[in-house]
Amino acid sequence: MAGSRAYLDYNASAPLLPAAHAAVVAALDVAANPSSVHSEGRAARKIIEDARRDVAAFVGAKAEHVVFTSGATEAATTLLSPEWRMGRGAVRMSRLYVTEADHPCLLNGGRFPAERVTRLGVDGNGIIDLAALETALATHDKFDGLPLVAIHAANNETGVIQPVRDIARLVKAAGGVLVIDAVQAAGRIPLDMSEGYADYLILSSHKIGGPKGAGAIVATADLMMPAPLVTGGGQEKGHRGGTENLPAIAGFGAAARDTLAGLAAIDAVRTMRDRIENTIMRLVPDAEIFGKAAERLANTTFFAIPGVKAETAQIAFDLAGVALSAGSACSSGKVGPSHVLKAMGFADNLGALRVSIGRNTAEADVEKFETALAALLSRRADRTKAA
Repeated sequence: MAGSRAYLDYNASAPLLPAAHAAVVAALDVAANPSSVHSEGRAARKIIEDARRDVAAFVGAKAEHVVFTSGATEAATTLLSPEWRMGRGAVRMSRLYVTEADHPCLLNGGRFPAERVTRLGVDGNGIIDLAALETALATHDKFDGLPLVAIHAANNETGVIQPVRDIARLVKAAGGVLVIDAVQAAGRIPLDMSEGYADYLILSSHKIGGPKGAGAIVATADLMMPAPLVTGGGQEKGHRGGTENLPAIAGFGAAARDTLAGLAAIDAVRTMRDRIENTIMRLVPDAEIFGKAAERLANTTFFAIPGVKAETAQIAFDLAGVALSAGSACSSGKVGPSHVLKAMGFADNLGALRVSIGRNTAEADVEKFETALAALLSRRADRTKAA
């Protein structure tokens, strides 16, 4: 909480953790290029490799299988490519399969042409239609190339968790490749790539309390990788060119280490989230909490108040000192209902509000939300009487 304000928008960007802040500041004092072979360069390189080990440990992977990027969007665009390589040989991904509820960085298809992207439906809770995925993979033309499936582990708006292991089973049976967008899931549910449910994970530093400007592709192995999106000096084993963002990567590693240690606090976060939802339903019995019947992240509530536009409510909360979102931060300023809600069958909604919290959310933050919500509803009642 900054001053007297309550920050309840962790899914957009989590506050910078003290450990990450310290790592960024320390790295800013390292002037050398990490690719230089002198002592100063090796010191910079050590910071990056230490961070690589921390990010790998965060998701149960090997350090040599972590590729740093500028963020999750770059990581997604890199992975969503028809052109891959295995050693010196070319591998072709002929079609990309995503869901209608995915984040735009997946939904837009990356480097695939639009006609090579299949969008699969979801149910009323936002869960992928597994039967449709199975049918699509069964009819995939394997002589044209491999199927590439990309899906979020947890939705950025609703917090709904996808059945990743069931998806993985279908993809593996079809001989396909599975990319999991773990941006929202990381740090909120355990992730262990050693279990073999994903071929590639996408991570973002600032979603777990690290600095903005760093993300990662994490692979289960380095046998097959997409053609690089950013070419240049051969950094990141040739998978991502350009001098590494040393301070951001250092902070990313520190945040990964700190967040892994703090996973035990997730039950306390869930208790706070449940209190928020109980307050919403007590004050607005006809409110809609989207995805409530499905397994969700412990920190996320996506809800709508009948007759109240999300944009109007968001402004009211902001003026009351509460920061929350009207849907995805990536869609800020865009008029219209959430594409996630449309995919779930709520096409005529007025939009929804997203409250997303973290282990550093305080009791006072929740109380401020409750007070702001009560005031919003009081004004709504006054307007109704006046009409």
